[in-house]
Formats: sequence, C-alpha cells, structure tokens
Amino acid sequence: MLIRRLPDPVPPARHEIAASYIGRLARLHGLDINTLWQCVTEREASGGIRRVVVPERLAAITGRTVHSLAGALPELRTPQPDWAMFRHQPQPGCHHCNAKHPGGEVTRVLPHHRYVCTRHRLWLCPTDADGHTTPLDALPEIVQAQRRHLRILQRHGWATTYDAVLTGILICGQLWSRPENENGGVWHDWIRRANILIPPGTAEATYSVARLCAAVYPEAVALASLFASPYWRQQAQKTAWDRRLFNAEIARRLRHPHYGEHENDPISYWANMTAKRPPLAPIRVHDQKHHLRKPALRTATQHAQQRQAHAFNPSHRAGDALTAHRHLATVFRRAWHPFRTHTLLPNGDSTYTLSW
Repeated sequence: MLIRRLPDPVPPARHEIAASYIGRLARLHGLDINTLWQCVTEREASGGIRRVVVPERLAAITGRTVHSLAGALPELRTPQPDWAMFRHQPQPGCHHCNAKHPGGEVTRVLPHHRYVCTRHRLWLCPTDADGHTTPLDALPEIVQAQRRHLRILQRHGWATTYDAVLTGILICGQLWSRPENENGGVWHDWIRRANILIPPGTAEATYSVARLCAAVYPEAVALASLFASPYWRQQAQKTAWDRRLFNAEIARRLRHPHYGEHENDPISYWANMTAKRPPLAPIRVHDQKHHLRKPALRTATQHAQQRQAHAFNPSHRAGDALTAHRHLATVFRRAWHPFRTHTLLPNGDSTYTLSW
C-alpha cells in the first residue's frame, strides 16, 4: 500500500527511535499505525520476520531528506552507529523537551552520558521508575555534575567515560552503605539529597533507585574524572608510598580527612585491581529487536522496589539497593571475572595470565 506525502510531516526528535516517530505521524493524521508501519518498512534482508525502516520511503511520505531524518533517528544512519554508545533500552526522556513534538509519546534511545536534562533540570537515568523524571530545582549540584560529565566525555571518549562514571556510582553506593565514621562529609550530602528526592514519610510513593543514583551523582562524576585520567590511573597503580598523592586527591573530593589510612575500602580495591584494566563495554546493546515494545518495569522489579521503599532509611545502608541495580551490572560483574593479560613469548607463542 502506498501513502502519499503527509500534510503535516512533523520533524523527529533527537535520538528518537523510528517506531516512535512513525507512531506519532500515524496518530497526527488519523492513520492506522500498523498500516503506516507496513508502508515504510520491509522485511530484513537476512530473511527474518522482523521489519526494518526503509529511509527512502519514510523520506517520501514526510518530504524530508534521508540525511535530515538520519540526523535525528539513529536507526536510519548508514553506516549504523556504534550501538554500544547508547543505552540498550529506549526511554521517554525529558517530558518538557517532548512536549514540543506533537502526536503522543516520544521514545528515545539516549547515549550513556545523558543523565540530566540541563535545560529543564530533570533527572533522566537510570530508567527504573516507568520513565518518570525527577525535578532537580533544589539540587543544582546534580545539574552541574552533568556538565562536568560532558567535559570528561570530550576529553577521554565515550568508552572510558562510561566505565569511569558507572564505577564512580558503584563506589559511592558502597561507601554510602558504610557507617558514618568510615565516610567523609559527602555521606551527609547523600542523606540530604535523598531527603529532598525522597521526602521522609513519602517513600512508598516517591522511592526509586534512580533517585538514589541522583543523590550520589555529583561525587560519582568527581571520582570518574580521576578514574578516566591516564595520569591518576598511573598514580593509583604505584606503591602504597607513591600512591599518597592519589589518596590525598580522593580525600579532598570526598571531604574525608582520614582517607587512605585503611586499605579495605572500594577505592583502594579499584586502585589495586581495576586501574590497570581497559574500559568495559556494556553488557547489553540496543539491537532494535524490541523497538515496538513500550519500556516498562517487570513485576518482580516492581515488587523489589516496594520492599526497598518500605525499609528505606537514608542513614542506614541506603547504598545497598543502588549497588545491586541493573544499571551498574557491567561494572558489578567485573569484580567476579579475572583480568586476562596477554603476553607474547620469545618464541612467538602467546600466553594469558589471569589476575584477580
């Protein structure tokens, strides 16, 4: 079935998935979504049952060039983008930004570095609250942390930044679960932010691990700038005596005057075991197979969050739920996998050494 050029071909949103854009076009023009989808797609060349968008067909019904459509819709780009740079699960994004795009819900596949909409001061990540965004008007330091996050990205690239920020969030969660006397001044900042994001007495309605992630995000980014830096990674790998400069910088960023006196904290573990490793790639990558499925929480996840909300106390092991969250699965699993070091022997053979 052929459909002529639509009278109101609204533009796609940045990083919108193709199915979301086509659905908005259908709703705006009173068309059946499945009919329009069949019109602009064809079966994949490999012979599978999945249908893929044909850029030229979508351009024909919208009057827009393939180049302009591909600029907003990553799935239409040729060659395909490096999907490891994007989150594997599409999400709504900022509802204020979406409001200027008519036709219903806008679903986007956001890059890993987009945690905050700095224009509207909304927290966007991780997506564990059915796409609900969190206002940050009372917490400007979280918005500033997003800007520092982008500077790390510009300096070190997406792969190193992805690994460093997730590692920073994981470590902050681990530190938050420790007693007050084992933490620095940031422990009180996390509690203060948690009480703003999840007001006392409202946890049943407002609790989510996404908000716990927001509470530690400024310090996670502060640590990530060290974890991503070749200079500081090298400092961390030196002997205990030579590491004093690295420890002093950690103490300053965490406002922890006694940091470095003990070696059994998660940052020391990172320095001893992880600083020498290359950046981790995401475990799951967006593959467009579930592009028509609306993002939603599984029932088991909802029940787990309800139990966590009932027992939530920002002063008592609040970071436990954060460290167990699927958003950190990539760096969490690293602790349980050996590091394989490649060595070339004099006779030309290769050998691998496992270290933990």
